[in-house]
Amino acid sequence: MIATVGMVGDVVREVSGGRVRAETLIGEGVDPHLFRPTRADIAKLLGADAVFGNGHRLEGRMGDVLERVRQSGKVVVLLAESLPREKLRANPDYPDAADPHVWMDPALWSEAAGAAEAALGRLVPESREVFAGNLARFRERLARLDAYAKEAIATVPDNARVLVTAHDAFAYFGARYGLEVESIQGLSTEAEANLAAIEELVGKLVRQRVPAVFAETSVPDRAVRALIEGAAARGHQVALGGNLFSDAMGRPGTYEGTYEGMIDHNVTTIVRALGGQAPARGLNGRLSS
Repeated sequence: MIATVGMVGDVVREVSGGRVRAETLIGEGVDPHLFRPTRADIAKLLGADAVFGNGHRLEGRMGDVLERVRQSGKVVVLLAESLPREKLRANPDYPDAADPHVWMDPALWSEAAGAAEAALGRLVPESREVFAGNLARFRERLARLDAYAKEAIATVPDNARVLVTAHDAFAYFGARYGLEVESIQGLSTEAEANLAAIEELVGKLVRQRVPAVFAETSVPDRAVRALIEGAAARGHQVALGGNLFSDAMGRPGTYEGTYEGMIDHNVTTIVRALGGQAPARGLNGRLSS
């Protein structure tokens, strides 16, 4: 089995419990919006028993390849596209797609994980009960993660409840936890940062005395640093609150290299940088110091 991105691969591993081997194609720190599959990547996808992806154009430059895999008779499962459209944000750039960043809401991602469980059950029918049990336990952990996020983010002062990031990957997160979300780039990182958008964001930072902005591990931080410099020029010191995991997880083999660790890291980093209260090592005490 092959998963396109780490968040999807983590779901497949959690649900399968090691009964299938799932390789992730797009690795740590790589922007899936800009990823171009090589010939070797395409061969892997066409040779896989099944391909699990996110969909809604997250893997924008792989769309044609995924369609070729589907037409070859292989199973292709797109987790975000399994969700009812009414639960998803619109994508202003592509009317045929929704905002793909659904994993930023643990409740939505928990629901999307059901598509992986159903597909694995069809592929390995003798393990259906095992997969169902694994999914139930995974969902319990995500419910606990969701509760932690709600409790921690509620401690952020009202004036600081603005999450400013490099690109528009956190809207589901903001809607779930009551944060205003602002970004320099849109849903995809393919467009260049807009100078007018940067100036407008600088004004908001200064007016609301927002204490921090955030870079992303899979996106260059030049535009975020321009915000910090712009605010400083207007007499307001804004900190770089940390690097958030947006379209890619942390290093494989680490806690941050899991979906649970990715969201725990983001919540804890955001809360502490914006003046709220959260333990330094996160929900499970496993975050890197």
